Amino acid sequence: MTAQGSESKNTPLDFVLHKKHITPMKTAVVHSRIQPEIKQQAEEILHRLGLSPTEAIRMFYTQITLRNGLPFEVSIPNAETVKALEDSRNSRNLEQFKSTDELFKSWDA
Repeated sequence: MTAQGSESKNTPLDFVLHKKHITPMKTAVVHSRIQPEIKQQAEEILHRLGLSPTEAIRMFYTQITLRNGLPFEVSIPNAETVKALEDSRNSRNLEQFKSTDELFKSWDA
């Protein structure tokens, strides 16, 4: 508690910035090439989230250091998943339902 009786609120970023291996000073540059379509789509999503590309990259690198690895699972899909994705992209073998209830009922069959 502070002298005024309210608690000091630290954000997760405050915790990270006070770690010895991470400094708040921006002294390094990351340069990367990416397909223009992917860059545009990602930046549109980041904009909706209120983040700049630089902030997103900083968050990604911070999560890598905190987790000592990638902050998400990376795997190669099995043959069944690959086929389902290809079918979906090509509008093959798709089932349509009028409601979520109808969809859920189909799982019981």
